Amino acid sequence: MPIEKKNRELITEEEYWQSELTSEIKHEYVDGQVYAMAGASKAHDTISGNIFSEFHSHLKKSPCRPFGSDVKLKTSSKKYRYTDGMVVCDDSGDEHYTQTPVIIVEVLSKSTRHRDKGEKLLEYINIPSLKEYVMIEQDFVTIDVLRRSEGWVLRNYSLGNDVHFESIDLTLSVEEIYHRVENEDMLEFLKNQ
Repeated sequence: MPIEKKNRELITEEEYWQSELTSEIKHEYVDGQVYAMAGASKAHDTISGNIFSEFHSHLKKSPCRPFGSDVKLKTSSKKYRYTDGMVVCDDSGDEHYTQTPVIIVEVLSKSTRHRDKGEKLLEYINIPSLKEYVMIEQDFVTIDVLRRSEGWVLRNYSLGNDVHFESIDLTLSVEEIYHRVENEDMLEFLKNQ
């Protein structure tokens, strides 16, 4: 049964785990507080699926493994997050979470953009194993990538560009990442093809 928070009561990590293992709803755990995860839009799920599919196909003969949105990421001793996707190459952790991603992918929406580009970004770039943080907008076509090798400088990609994921040596076009997404930018792009 999920944990019911009353007046933002703090819970222990153990209480979080006991509840999360049986809950039908996913929750993030941040400094003793639990936050329910909302469902995703079709565009969000399509983008996440496209990335996972491409990563999975590319990494079939690699020790690296892609994960979707159901595996937790422990970013610190008191924070567990659900990413929209990640790649892990050296995972000796727990069955239910990882701490060693090389790539993290978040698909942004109006309700998550501020958190994904703010507090989560700061958590993620402090993970020692992380090499790339990828933020993909769902409502319009733009992809932001920050790489450790470039000092976490933001690089922006749009239609007509290719994105190179250097930590797994994979290049995808922006069009591949947004395949079958029906936002205004993609509809206009497809109309002009």
